[in-house]
Amino acid sequence: MTGGAASSPEQIEAAARRVLDACRTRGLTVATAESCTGGLVAAALTEIAGSSDVVEAGYVTYSNAAKERLLGVPHATLVAHGAVSRATAEAMARGVLAVAPVHLAVAITGIAGPGGGSVEKPVGLVHFAAAARDGRLIHRECRFGDLGRATVRRAAVAEALAMLEELAA
Repeated sequence: MTGGAASSPEQIEAAARRVLDACRTRGLTVATAESCTGGLVAAALTEIAGSSDVVEAGYVTYSNAAKERLLGVPHATLVAHGAVSRATAEAMARGVLAVAPVHLAVAITGIAGPGGGSVEKPVGLVHFAAAARDGRLIHRECRFGDLGRATVRRAAVAEALAMLEELAA
């Protein structure tokens, strides 16, 4: 999947409100696991007053060691697939469900740039996974392109919120 243009702050706020409203309607709670976004999804949700009835926790697992230690991502997964991969994103999302008493989790791992990319994993590549305690798991791969660090991160936040909204529906 190739990602589109990044969302504006107003669009991100609206998406966060939709997630919170959908979760409240269904009595769901959420937690996040973020690498390249550094906590921006959790920040978007908690920017909205009253979000504490939905948001349980946010894990910023920027290093591989943190992914392993805090979320239980298997070392073998990181070695075999790398931090920026479907396998790692899915392990991060499952890890959130293992450590936090929530219904929904979203995980993000990617290369926001400006450096760090390669031919196989270019700048702008982001893997997402969203998991529900009932066993549902969705993955998305977005190739936003080398749009600049802030733009890639904003686009990733918007995508993660959309995935949470999808699971909460």
